[in-house]
Amino acid sequence: MRRRILLLLLGLFFLPASHAELPPDKQALIQALFPSATIIKDKLPDFPVYPVYQLQELLGYAFESTDLSDLQGFSGQPIKMMIGLDTRGRFTGVRVMDHHEPVFLHGLGEAPLFEFVDQYENHSLREQIIVQSSNSRKSGRRQDGNVVYFDGVSKATVSVLIINDTILSTALKVARRELEAFAQATPTRARTDFYQPLDWQQLIDRGYVGHATVSAAEVEQKLGRPLSDYPGSLQPDPDQPFSELFFAYMNSPMVGRNLLGDAGYERFMDRLGPHDKVLLVASRGVFPHVGQDFTPGSFPDRIGLSQNGLAMEMRDLNWLDQNLPLTAKDLPDFAATNLFQVGGNAGFNPGAKAMLSLNIELPRNHLITDETRFDLPVAFSDDLFETVAPEASPAEARDPVWVGLWKERWWQIALLVTGLTVLTVFFARQKSLSRHPVLVRRFRWGFLAFTLFFIGFYAQGQLSVVNIYTLFLAIRDGFSLNVFLLDPVLFILWTYTFITLFIWGRGLFCGWLCPFGALQEMAAWLGEKLRFRQIRVPERWHRRLILLKYPILLGLVGTAFYSLTLAEQLAEVEPFKTSITLFFWRYWPFVAYAIGLLVIGMFIHKFYCRYLCPLGAGLAVLGRFRLFSWLERIERCGSPCQHCKNECGINAIRKDGRIDYDECIQCLECVVILRDESQCVDSILRNKQQRKQQARILATDAAGA
Repeated sequence: MRRRILLLLLGLFFLPASHAELPPDKQALIQALFPSATIIKDKLPDFPVYPVYQLQELLGYAFESTDLSDLQGFSGQPIKMMIGLDTRGRFTGVRVMDHHEPVFLHGLGEAPLFEFVDQYENHSLREQIIVQSSNSRKSGRRQDGNVVYFDGVSKATVSVLIINDTILSTALKVARRELEAFAQATPTRARTDFYQPLDWQQLIDRGYVGHATVSAAEVEQKLGRPLSDYPGSLQPDPDQPFSELFFAYMNSPMVGRNLLGDAGYERFMDRLGPHDKVLLVASRGVFPHVGQDFTPGSFPDRIGLSQNGLAMEMRDLNWLDQNLPLTAKDLPDFAATNLFQVGGNAGFNPGAKAMLSLNIELPRNHLITDETRFDLPVAFSDDLFETVAPEASPAEARDPVWVGLWKERWWQIALLVTGLTVLTVFFARQKSLSRHPVLVRRFRWGFLAFTLFFIGFYAQGQLSVVNIYTLFLAIRDGFSLNVFLLDPVLFILWTYTFITLFIWGRGLFCGWLCPFGALQEMAAWLGEKLRFRQIRVPERWHRRLILLKYPILLGLVGTAFYSLTLAEQLAEVEPFKTSITLFFWRYWPFVAYAIGLLVIGMFIHKFYCRYLCPLGAGLAVLGRFRLFSWLERIERCGSPCQHCKNECGINAIRKDGRIDYDECIQCLECVVILRDESQCVDSILRNKQQRKQQARILATDAAGA
């Protein structure tokens, strides 16, 4: 008790002086990260960290993420955090200081964001932190002492991955600069001029391929029970190991060329990025390094890699196939073989010693599972490597975050590109295809379903006016394409929309690719089926109301340059976040607003699109520079025929028959009517005239006879 009182008195004595140069808000944040701190020094002059002490004992460092990383969030602005790191490389906590991520500010709320960063407390840089989706079966589960799975945030995958990357990369910079235990060994790289043909056994004998064996007796000794106590065929033959592992650094020509052949090694290197490092792991025995339920392209559960006390990220490349097989002479039969990209934020030094961990989990029954771990040294012959000058930090040298996101969502990208290709072909051939009205209508409704359920609800590809002023702010503050590449679906949609604006105008997006627009179409269809009275806005009021969306757009963009936070709040005029992003699961005024617009749309066709949508206004402005007018008009259109105008639900046809491309959603109904001889007045009149003329000819012929 006396010691605690003495510490408190000393703390009260030192604390005011130590905090004198710190702003109160930062002082409070750092104190929360280090509750026992008595001295918090000002930022170091040569490195942007705040040393934190308890009396004379260094507790660790606090630092602001933006001082060490310029990685931008999904909003185009950095996510500013205060991070605490103790002298052992453990996080004392993370506090969000400032951010502009829309999904947290005006969607899910900030609670999920704070809950996510709270997971870092008491975790170490020596652990491999993997962010999983919130519904992953592995979320929050520790596979061993080095691999930790964090709960992600549904609907905010990009934001939390950026946060994780920012926290780990900045913490590693601090640890390697200020903590002796994390100092890096002399960096090495594979010698490009070192090669001679060798068979498999020669590669092992010379130390170019690593080899480790775990016997059944060793496993039984660690588990404290015989393998026969576990279900399954886990008892190897007397002369066979429980698990035998082989590992090799594939970037080295001595290793890669011998294992893949010259042509295979060339294909392998062509697929690598400039900073990618790849480790081959192969195994045989009753317990291979990956289980039968392992998902290609993911992180392995049974093995982990560490170096200098830091866990290395290992991600399966899924490259070993018929186009890239192992071809080394006398290669044994393996139970499993994988190429793993290694390093991550921690980086990987191939010429330095590392440790491969084999994690063994054996269930005795559905309730009890026994676990143990074997640490297997990884060290290759020095002949393979040469020392190099220190490079940039691994976080700076490795691929940007967006590269991993594109790889992860490859099948969504493929499906989206396929859909856009089909839509492009359809629009390019609209004149010939519109002769088949049933086909056109079925295709349209099928594509609207694709837009709503895949592009919208699943892939979260709803474009927004927020993207427009994010672009303007990025241009003002220093444009970086990396920000816009973070979401591949949005990037592809924006690129496609921008290009097609100059070909078909705004209608291709607004009428076919906007998920909320598709939802309005379905609401309008339901209103007609329920026989709701369809209200047609008088022409003079319609022409005034369609201008309303333009000042809304200007107001939002202008406000963004004054206050991004206020602009994000005003952007709630768009119901997209409530309806498409959050599935109407939100605070009730937002839900009431979104549903209200859909209900109005059951009486007034696409009310929101026509009169309120700022995104549509922005697209309409650019759409005026289109190169073609695809929608054909003929002499009788508008004079006297008003059929297309009367059938146009969005009222984008003027009385004189002209198409208002600023309002047109390219539904192609007018094109179908024009091609349908039973609907088009011009065709009907021409057919009547032809029939009369034929009748006169027949009558003349009959009279002459």
